[in-house]
Amino acid sequence: MAYTVTLIPGDGIGAEVSEAMRRVVDATGVQIEWDVQQAGADVIAQYGTPLPDQVVESIRRNRVGIKGPITTPVGTGFRSVNVTLRQRLDLYANLRPAKSIKGVASAFENVDLVVVRENTQGMYVGIEHEVIAGEAAEAIRIITRRASERIVRFAFEYARTNGRKLVTAVHKGNILKITDGLFLRTAQEVAAHYPDIAFNDRIVDNCAMQLVQRPHEFDVVVTTNLFGDILSDLASGLVGGVGVAPGANIGDGIAVFEPVHGSAPKYAGQNKVNPTATIRSGAMMLRYLGETEAADRVESAVTQVIGAGRQVTYDLKATRDDPNAVGTREMADAIIAAL
Repeated sequence: MAYTVTLIPGDGIGAEVSEAMRRVVDATGVQIEWDVQQAGADVIAQYGTPLPDQVVESIRRNRVGIKGPITTPVGTGFRSVNVTLRQRLDLYANLRPAKSIKGVASAFENVDLVVVRENTQGMYVGIEHEVIAGEAAEAIRIITRRASERIVRFAFEYARTNGRKLVTAVHKGNILKITDGLFLRTAQEVAAHYPDIAFNDRIVDNCAMQLVQRPHEFDVVVTTNLFGDILSDLASGLVGGVGVAPGANIGDGIAVFEPVHGSAPKYAGQNKVNPTATIRSGAMMLRYLGETEAADRVESAVTQVIGAGRQVTYDLKATRDDPNAVGTREMADAIIAAL
């Protein structure tokens, strides 16, 4: 079967890691026609926006997309392309697996958990303003029953489909009694419909502590937008960092996959950065398409190359100044050979 997939290379190092992913996915033999669309800081001069309408329409048409990292300015400038894509396409579920890889330095072994983050509401609705110029500002956090119910249901369905045994709802209901109280009550109501999956809840600060003490006690974590953003990066840190962490944004019949890390513009064009997160995002995309065997092969090849420790980028070496470190292209070559 052939697929058409929107590919957004991104900016900064995006083009390099996206090309590595494309070569690896093509090497599986799965037939994909790549509909390449440009977005990010580099297209603002041409289109007046970092997210031209044709990019969104391409994803709507193809129903599946994958993107490299895109720069998000801090404090000023355009709003996040990632957040805008999620809201315009109603990609309400952010899926962030954190699984140990042999050969990646980390504090723990055999971690295998997934963070499911509500992707469209919370603090990311973008409603904020100055109350007193230069002195006070206000942001509005929106939590609805509808969004809470569908993200918790997504987490339970994911757990059931993937043989997971426990869903943990994370909240701050002790302080944010109305908003997080609504989220928690809704999660409890949804959990009652899944008697085959265990359920518990954790206050977010306590959950953060427990994750770094006993990560093996977690399986599927479901939470609101901001908490999910923070905890999913924490979970990535448990298994070696965002350089190896894939991600997915999933809605009803539509999905966009992406690495967790940023665009690192200072490394752009140097053939230096680790392509693992983007390649593993490609594996998640293949799995979403139903190409399970190809996805398994990619994951196995990545694990094999990293485990061998020879043809890997500098950040995966024991010391970052190891002269035997290879570049982005060369690591992709090794993964393709391992396929």
